[in-house]
Amino acid sequence: MSFISRFAALLTLLLLAAASLALHAQENSSSSFVITGAQLADGTGAPLHLASVRVQTGKIVKVGSFLPAKGETVIDARGLVLAPGFIDMHNHSAEGIAADPLAETQLAQGITTVILGPDGGSVWPVGPWLEARRKDPPALNLATLIGHEAVRLAVMGENYKRAATPGEISKMAALVEQSMREGAIGFSSGLEYEVGSYSSTDEVVALAAAAAKHGGFYETHIRDEADKAFDALQEEISIAERAHIPVEHSHIKLGTTAVLGKSAEYIRIIEDARKRGVDFLADCYPYDAWHSGLNVLVPDKQYENPKSVEKALADVGGASRITITNFAPNTAYENHTIEDLAKQAGISPVDMYIRIYREGDASKTEAGIIGQSMLESDIKAFYQQPWVMVASDGGIAMRHPRGAGTFPRVLGLFVREKGWLTLPEAIRKMTSLPAQRLGWKDRGVIRENAVADLVLFNPATVIDRSTFAQPFELPSGIEKVFVSGELVWSSGKPTGARPGKIIAK
Repeated sequence: MSFISRFAALLTLLLLAAASLALHAQENSSSSFVITGAQLADGTGAPLHLASVRVQTGKIVKVGSFLPAKGETVIDARGLVLAPGFIDMHNHSAEGIAADPLAETQLAQGITTVILGPDGGSVWPVGPWLEARRKDPPALNLATLIGHEAVRLAVMGENYKRAATPGEISKMAALVEQSMREGAIGFSSGLEYEVGSYSSTDEVVALAAAAAKHGGFYETHIRDEADKAFDALQEEISIAERAHIPVEHSHIKLGTTAVLGKSAEYIRIIEDARKRGVDFLADCYPYDAWHSGLNVLVPDKQYENPKSVEKALADVGGASRITITNFAPNTAYENHTIEDLAKQAGISPVDMYIRIYREGDASKTEAGIIGQSMLESDIKAFYQQPWVMVASDGGIAMRHPRGAGTFPRVLGLFVREKGWLTLPEAIRKMTSLPAQRLGWKDRGVIRENAVADLVLFNPATVIDRSTFAQPFELPSGIEKVFVSGELVWSSGKPTGARPGKIIAK
């Protein structure tokens, strides 16, 4: 070998050694940290196991049994569980995130990513809103759907109380595609709500297909979660099949006396669809009460018809099960049931409903309500399906306990106290299962090269503390939350860091 060849070989070896040392120094630099002593729930559903995790520049770079480097920051997590950050597939924080970018009620639950724009109601237009969030980032990550209501109003304006024409549907589909190009990750509908309720199945198929062209999925509040819940489920499955799109069934439930206790039959229909190839997943919140607007109680829209109102109240188990949460025209109604208000006014519950409706209609303000009309046995049956994930249907300033308590409630009540789920399975439903629907390979799991969205919690104490009377009470047991490796929640409060990312297609 010539001198030049030997010199070149030696130089190559020296360069390789220097690169190796530099890599080792970078991995073990003071900017990295190691979490030790925790039981790892890696998001896959695998059993808990003891492991250390090293985080460097926002990523997980090492998982296993190893010693921290000299001078490296160490977080002693003995007695705690380390899990991927929770992904909330159904979140209503779009309006609140600008005013409350630290998102205290969300971080306190261990949520590190929220999916906004569900139920057909999304920001509009999508692109400028996302750009504003990039310039003024929140503490957690966010992504948004494009909502059916948004594009329907953009095309039809106030003339929406009818079926759309083929030309209008084409315009709506173009707006869906525009929104997907601007960063939306899917298309949502709220077919039980006022604007979406007038749409045909064909209209929704066309808009879902437009989202599918860009790799999106379809998230839906179906046309009826009450007496006609089974018909609405079949419509949802038909939309998914015809549009060739994955579907996410929002807040799966059975909400009136006619369908209570029929979860097994409902599940069988979904299982049959999945067996024939429908990519069907669902989410569920851990409460027996829903939160919506007063008008949703009366599906035939005859809000001042005593017979329609009487049936509507009977279907949910009576006026004692409907509580007014917010009503700007008459705040004295808030936190009272329709039955209580009727007694105070000396009128029937039916007349009280009509009075509230008329007061709201006069000021173009719909009363917010909570309806307690679901069975625990149905909730349990849904949660125990492997294709049902945890999602809050909550968000910043949500006046329902799910807005501040959903994820700790599942871990404390359904896992620890009731034993409905194992802890690893519950974590899977909060992490890798939503990531699966979203097509995200580097989130929802703890493994090397994954994004370091992480939550440390105490499995013995984690529980929700929010109630219907005090919906903003923060949970206990969530010790630390990291977003992209940056500590955003610690010692019961936000750290002030705002490393949240906009996640787009």
